[in-house]
Amino acid sequence: MITAATSRTEVIKWMEGFVGEKFSELLKTVEESWQPADLLPDATMETFFDEVKDLRERARDLSYDLLAVLVGDTITEEALPSYESWLMTIKGLPQDPDSPWMKWNRGWTAEENRHGDALNRYLYLSGRINMREMEASTQYLLADGFDLQTDMDPYRSFVYTSFQETATNISHRRVAQIAKKQGDTVLAKLCGHVAADEARHAKAYKAFVSKIFEADPSEMMLAFEDMMRKKIVMPAHYMRELGVDIGKTFGHFTDAAQRIGVYTSADYTDILQDLIDEWKIETLTDLNEQGERARDYVLGLPARFKRVAERMKAPSLEYKFRWIA
Repeated sequence: MITAATSRTEVIKWMEGFVGEKFSELLKTVEESWQPADLLPDATMETFFDEVKDLRERARDLSYDLLAVLVGDTITEEALPSYESWLMTIKGLPQDPDSPWMKWNRGWTAEENRHGDALNRYLYLSGRINMREMEASTQYLLADGFDLQTDMDPYRSFVYTSFQETATNISHRRVAQIAKKQGDTVLAKLCGHVAADEARHAKAYKAFVSKIFEADPSEMMLAFEDMMRKKIVMPAHYMRELGVDIGKTFGHFTDAAQRIGVYTSADYTDILQDLIDEWKIETLTDLNEQGERARDYVLGLPARFKRVAERMKAPSLEYKFRWIA
């Protein structure tokens, strides 16, 4: 008899060729990738100080809420070592360094690593951020750890990454749009590059889940249902400032994001609907009785979430972040 754990291991093994294809399709080589140095003033050039002066002048006009969101996004991106460690603990993923899964993890990490570097460097040069306070928050996020409630299960984990990468794409893309409106084309271009990476990563993780649905539809459906019952908790949920308990800073961060429309409760609903459509949940076949019940539950969520989102109002600005000088 094949247990659920063994079945998952077999599915993950079966997917190796597919993952290898997605690695080539949706991750870029180092040679063709952008780097933070491409987007920010170059200290080896005589024009460096003039470029920094221009950057600081543009940054002066950025709104308080946009800066708060940008700092929170940066801290989240800089906690990358935690995310790579988490991916390495997923049950069933082969630990062979030459396996497509491990190559994917390394390639994904390599692309993500640039995001925190670029955003951190921009904020440092802007002169508007208390860098020590921000750096302490990054250290907290790494040291505190986090529980994404996936139980180290590959099916749940890939539901999570599909949702999370889509959400970060939205957040960075919207920050880019707002930065452009507020006159900072350098920041807009930088966040646009980050958003494009996140879009490719989201596409890959969604494809992984689609492939699992082909092989193990009922168990994949139950994993999707379980993650949505728990609600997707972003890593930033565990972010905190010096002297502040876990959870409190995140609440103020999400308030700022909602006020300026970077990421709202309506976006959470839209992402869920996007996943339902992407994975063709309504037309899935070969579901067992439990899987059918799980599908019914998930299909009913968007309407429920939409009603809640329509009643929610973004709070007025009250909180002063320690990050912002």
